[in-house]
Amino acid sequence: MSNPFQTLAQALDRVVVGQAALSQQLLVALLCGGHVILEGVPGTGKTLMVKVLARLVQGDFRRIQLTPDILPSDILGTNIFDLNTRSFSLKKGPIFTQILLADEINRTPPKTQAALLEAMEEQQVTLDGESLPLPDLFWVIATQNPLEFEGTYPLPEAQLDRFLFKLVVDYPDPKAERQMLVNAQAGLQNRRLDLSRIKPVMSVEQVLKARQQVRAVQMTDALVDYLLALVQRSRQHPDLGLGASPRSAVAWLQASKARAWLEGRDFVTPDDVKAIARPLLRHRLILRPEAQLDGQQVDEVINSLLGQVAVPR
Repeated sequence: MSNPFQTLAQALDRVVVGQAALSQQLLVALLCGGHVILEGVPGTGKTLMVKVLARLVQGDFRRIQLTPDILPSDILGTNIFDLNTRSFSLKKGPIFTQILLADEINRTPPKTQAALLEAMEEQQVTLDGESLPLPDLFWVIATQNPLEFEGTYPLPEAQLDRFLFKLVVDYPDPKAERQMLVNAQAGLQNRRLDLSRIKPVMSVEQVLKARQQVRAVQMTDALVDYLLALVQRSRQHPDLGLGASPRSAVAWLQASKARAWLEGRDFVTPDDVKAIARPLLRHRLILRPEAQLDGQQVDEVINSLLGQVAVPR
């Protein structure tokens, strides 16, 4: 295939069954360098998907299981005094990697969340006054469970805005779930999956090169105006107390280009803009209390928003 990311998507789908749409959205985020929140009930393959994706692109991978007692230094690292050399040496934390999986980010206190999100925003870590750069690929996927909110620390809206996408991991359809059972019957166990047996299909350098190609994708003035109209309409929508931020508008443009490139095109279409809307906006928009009482869902409001702005011809 001409587009190596299509080969990557197929390889990912062979291991993680029934999540093809989610795989594509993850690849769009990877092409943008945008961090992702994965939200879903336990057992839907969130951790497995990220592990397999890291292996397929030959990226360094670390996983942090976040808990209420995790400190910022547990993630960033710390300087340790060596009695033999009479000097301090830096012990780097798990954040110094290319692909980082932060499991259950809403179970760790705000101080630790802030340390992680600062590194995501600035792509560097400051320890004892020294700034240490993170890898070019540095990409964070954070998971959270939509259930069991007792004892959790929900991310504030300002911090949620730093994530490109919020992806909701649904249950697989019956056909895909049956295939999972067939795989388990044949002896496949996700917990003991030998990732070394998964053959990489591309390199980190290819991912970084693809990001440069995405920037060259063309977007007409009419589509830029269409995207801007959607953003401004979100700020005036009667069901929303908070609309899309300027940062989200820039991210929307970049993600639309990435989706177009992933589809094998060097130009953006209205369908690209609309396909990005839900994962990009659902964690940024805040419903008014009256809309919440009426049982409105954010995704429903996004759908109505898309229907209120004329699509350019």
